[in-house]
Amino acid sequence: MAEPRPTTLVFTITGPISRSDLPGLSDRVCTLLGAGGPGVAFCDVSGVPADAVTVDALARLQLGARRHRCQVRLRNASKDLLELVAFMGLRDVLPE
Repeated sequence: MAEPRPTTLVFTITGPISRSDLPGLSDRVCTLLGAGGPGVAFCDVSGVPADAVTVDALARLQLGARRHRCQVRLRNASKDLLELVAFMGLRDVLPE
C-alpha cells in the first residue's frame, strides 16, 4: 500500500546565500519536494539576511516548488525581508 502524500513540509534555509549557492539550494529543495512532495512547504528564513540574493533564492524555490504542485510559504521572516519582498513586487509569489 502506498504511503499517503504529506500535506505540509517544513525546512530551514540559513545564510548568507551567495549567487553561487543558488543552483545547489534549488536542486536540494526540489529533490525534497519531488519525493511525493507536500502541497505546502514552509521555509524557515529566520537565518537569512534581507538582501536581493536571498529574495532571488526564494523566488527560484517557489518556481521549483510549483513544478511539483507545491507552494512555498515563508516562516519567521524578518520585517526587513518581508519589506524587500514587497518592494520587489513578489509579495504574492512569496507569501508569509
